[in-house]
Parts: sequence; C-alpha cells; structure tokens
Amino acid sequence: MTKNILIVGVGGQGTLLTGRIIGNYALSKGQDVKMSEVHGMAQRGGSVVMQVKYGDKVYSPLVEIGEADIIFAFEKLEALRYSHYLKKDGVIIANTQRIDPMPVVMGKAKYPENIEATIKEMNPEACLIDALSIAKEIGNVKVVNMIMIGAYAAYIGDTLEEWKKIVEDTVPQYTIEMNQTALKKGYEAYINR
Repeated sequence: MTKNILIVGVGGQGTLLTGRIIGNYALSKGQDVKMSEVHGMAQRGGSVVMQVKYGDKVYSPLVEIGEADIIFAFEKLEALRYSHYLKKDGVIIANTQRIDPMPVVMGKAKYPENIEATIKEMNPEACLIDALSIAKEIGNVKVVNMIMIGAYAAYIGDTLEEWKKIVEDTVPQYTIEMNQTALKKGYEAYINR
C-alpha cells in the first residue's frame, strides 16, 4: 500500500527538508520512495509544494487530486488551498500560523476568515497545532517543520526514537539537539491535543 503525502508551505519554512526526512524514514523501512517538488516564487514567500509517496512499489512521484493520505501544511491558508488533494479518509496536519500571501500584503485580496473552523468542518480528524508558539518556546522559529514531523510520527503511531535517528542523520550536526527537542514537542502536541 502506498502512502501519498502532500507537504505544503511558504518559502523558507523547511518544506523540502521535511520531505527529505519523511523520504529517509521510508527508506529506512525498506520502502520504495518517490518525491517531487514545486517552488512557486519560494524566495518571495510563495507556495512550496513537496510530494512524497512511499510503499512497496511506487511508480509516480505525483500526488493527484483526491489522492493524498496526508496533507502536511506549515501555514493554515496553504492547508485550505490544497485541501482538494485529500482523499475521503485522509488527514490534514496543519500549523495554525498565518502568513499573508503577497496579494493580501498588497491590499488586493483579503485573508480568509475562520480557516481553522473550515478545515475542521472538511476534515474532522484534522490536527491543528500552534507549532510557531512551540518553536518560540524552544527558542528558534525555524523548527516549526520538526514540530510538525513529530506530530506526523505520533499520528502514524511510530516511536519517537526511530524519528530521532532519521533527524540526526539528516540535519546539520550543530542543530541535532534543537531539532530533536522540536520533534519531541510536536509528538507530545499531537498526543495531547
């Protein structure tokens, strides 16, 4: 059985690193992995989409509309924007952070209201985490992605130890401890939600 994961965020949130870590995790389990990434003006705060598929045999890296088992979103509007990719029994795991897209910043559009309620209405099993606040407690806002990975590890019922090893093997040496702390906090946030 193939797991189809859509990772969405805004440039600079660690979307691509998250995809690599999930891919490395799947490889450590002996799974076949395919990944695809799309950068939409990422350097200017645009959308970044990473598609990760893993299973016994994966033939295409692309996650089609209505096919995602999990939408992993680092910003709540991005979760809403890509929600049509979710399959009926899929789950959204989203950071509740708000990052205004350029049309909103320029005053040409309004940021939608009640996004979290809309996500919960569409996907009652959705896990919404204020990962930015947790990251600030840790002392580095760049670990939001690790917090979300921790939530994913808890969602799929894995032990934290398996993921700590993958993180250790993937991130720069000097960031290991901080990233593992973030991973643990995300895991706990999912369990205690």
